[in-house]
Amino acid sequence: EYCNGGDLQALLRNVSYLDEDAAMPYLAEISLAVGFLHDNGVIHRDLKPENILMDEDGYVCLTDFGLAKILETNEQAFSFCGTPEYLAPEILEEKGHAFPVDWWALGILTYS
Repeated sequence: EYCNGGDLQALLRNVSYLDEDAAMPYLAEISLAVGFLHDNGVIHRDLKPENILMDEDGYVCLTDFGLAKILETNEQAFSFCGTPEYLAPEILEEKGHAFPVDWWALGILTYS
């Protein structure tokens, strides 16, 4: 699907800061997308502003599934991958990780 609204990184460059009311719809949509992936056994592992595209109406679309992995129930991944600024501690420790790494990245995205 073509998303001609740019990415979240470009939006943040233009406005430099989103207040809580402006950020909330984006975070809600990203949360729904991450939840959908997790419900289908997929971890993204590279959630960052450059990988969040927007359509012309501002609705988000996750992209770049190059580091994504399908996990079975209770399975863990052991690959050291992702963008350093958004890596969860479990990835850094290389002891195995699963779905919570995407929620960590969303938290970092929220507060950065």
